Amino acid sequence: MVHNTVKLGGDIVVAKVGHGLMMMTWRPTPVSDEEAFAAIKMFLDSGEFYGQDLYTGNLELLSRFFEKYPECADRTFLSVKGGLVPGQLAVDGSRENLRRSVDTILKALRGTKRLDLFEPARRDPNYEIEHYAEVLNEMVQEGKFDYIGLSEVRAETIRRAHKVMSIAAVEIEVSLQTYESQTREVTATCAELGIAIIAYSPLGHGLLTGHIKNQSDLEEGDHRRDYSRFQENNIDHNLQLVNTLSSIADLKGITIAQLCIAWVGSLGDYIIPLPGSSNARRTLENRLAGEVDLLTEDLAEIAQLLEKYPRKGGRYVDATDD
Repeated sequence: MVHNTVKLGGDIVVAKVGHGLMMMTWRPTPVSDEEAFAAIKMFLDSGEFYGQDLYTGNLELLSRFFEKYPECADRTFLSVKGGLVPGQLAVDGSRENLRRSVDTILKALRGTKRLDLFEPARRDPNYEIEHYAEVLNEMVQEGKFDYIGLSEVRAETIRRAHKVMSIAAVEIEVSLQTYESQTREVTATCAELGIAIIAYSPLGHGLLTGHIKNQSDLEEGDHRRDYSRFQENNIDHNLQLVNTLSSIADLKGITIAQLCIAWVGSLGDYIIPLPGSSNARRTLENRLAGEVDLLTEDLAEIAQLLEKYPRKGGRYVDATDD
């Protein structure tokens, strides 16, 4: 049975399918405000660094959106990742940088929208999770944001964190090509502890949509060109899964993307698939995946395909990055 909503943080109910904002601004040619605005309406996931040169372009886009559509501020739930070194993909979990990051996010939003949930984008190995709990709990008490999330952490880290702070959600990559043992451990732990999963890239960074056939389909400068799964020696193999999934999608009268999103959602009532698109029509299609009910036989057939066509290449730049 399909459940169209997910409870997050114990008292917030959000739509089953959310929306990742990264590719609206973290790309060689950002989309226009008009295109982006048409696609923004639901659980929203952004990042302090989701912009060209890793700065606040994505949040500035959001502030313009909420200035134009102030009525949407109370209708959307906003999660933002931060805690990196400004302008770099390097983590800094110090008290000073975490507070700087949150203040930067709030400044970029310009008071147009409350920061509902803050996530350190990665855990800094120089700091224990208890350090994060102290700093994040302080900022919640100060009213800077309402809920705490974690991103790309292991199951044992979640258990430790759960003892010292209230975790509303954990963000990890979950898709038909990234559902390995570590991901299963995290999803099982969150189910046990009552923590929502924000499942980013349920479409494999676009590879599972059927619209990307080779690297030339990606714009020059697109960071996905560097990902192992998109390399010429891997992409043809990885597309075999996509090609076989199309027959299942056709029989159900849905798109391959909707099938992939529905599969991620089928993993648990606490899981929020988070596809990202700058196209309003695609965003609507993705949301409708929350209405798709996959039957037992559908799931069994998909499981067989996953065994037959495991992902080739790592999640990001090499085969050891999982």
